[in-house]
Amino acid sequence: MKQLQEIQSELKAPKNQRNNFGKYNYRSCEDILEAVKPLLDKYECILTLSDEIKELGGLIFVESTANIAGKDWRVQTSAQAGIDPNRKGMDIAQSFGS
Repeated sequence: MKQLQEIQSELKAPKNQRNNFGKYNYRSCEDILEAVKPLLDKYECILTLSDEIKELGGLIFVESTANIAGKDWRVQTSAQAGIDPNRKGMDIAQSFGS
């Protein structure tokens, strides 16, 4: 997994996006993917991302999974983000982000 360590060490994804309402900079998923693609090629690795909408106990959430693999290793991680569909003044994307 030395390849993963090298990718993590070399990856630079600046916060080039701006939210003027909240007055903060951020990086999008697309920004990160564009920065990591040359490193994946350099170290001969494959990265896949997937999202799945789930419901548990009446709560709706998205589960995102990232898989990275080299020739003889693989790492997978998942994370969840819940939403409140009744939240006023937010569209679904804003609700997920909050």
